Amino acid sequence: MASSQLYGMTETTEVNEEALLERALKNDSAALGSIYDLYSDRIYRYVYHRIGNAEVAEDITAQTFLKMLEAIQTGRGWHTSFRSWLYRIAHNLVVDHYRRASKVMQVSLDKAPNLPQRGDSLMDTVERKLDMEAVEIALHSLTEEQAQVIVLRFLEGYNIAEVSKIMEKTEGAVKALQYRAVRALQQLMKK
Repeated sequence: MASSQLYGMTETTEVNEEALLERALKNDSAALGSIYDLYSDRIYRYVYHRIGNAEVAEDITAQTFLKMLEAIQTGRGWHTSFRSWLYRIAHNLVVDHYRRASKVMQVSLDKAPNLPQRGDSLMDTVERKLDMEAVEIALHSLTEEQAQVIVLRFLEGYNIAEVSKIMEKTEGAVKALQYRAVRALQQLMKK
């Protein structure tokens, strides 16, 4: 399956997205609103996986789109891939958040979303929550770049080429980073 189909996008959608981005550069408010509708959930999920706090993730998502709007209005928009540029803004805001907080945040069981699946027993639901908490804790123990590649590849579902654009690294560098991140995550999960 092509990556564009994976995200519900077709060639027609990509062409429409290009037209939408051109209109956004002209400060078309309807186009800017459509861009928000297209990307806000993805950016929120990315930030949430990095931060682990719904309220902070909402704030950073809003800041991402404000920075996008400011950049477009001042003519400092994207140069190649809009999506990569938008994720880069979100990533920088996440890094800024951690710098300000100067401590690693973890998702508590109380704040983790309750997503029981149909037919699950209480024990299955509790085990899944404990597993997710262990993954979140281990993820926060990785380096910033390792955590970013894990979130983008496995939680957001982007392919290597897309991650390399978002992280502004070569595909080979992303593959090596992913390999080291998975190995580190495995070691942390064994403990």
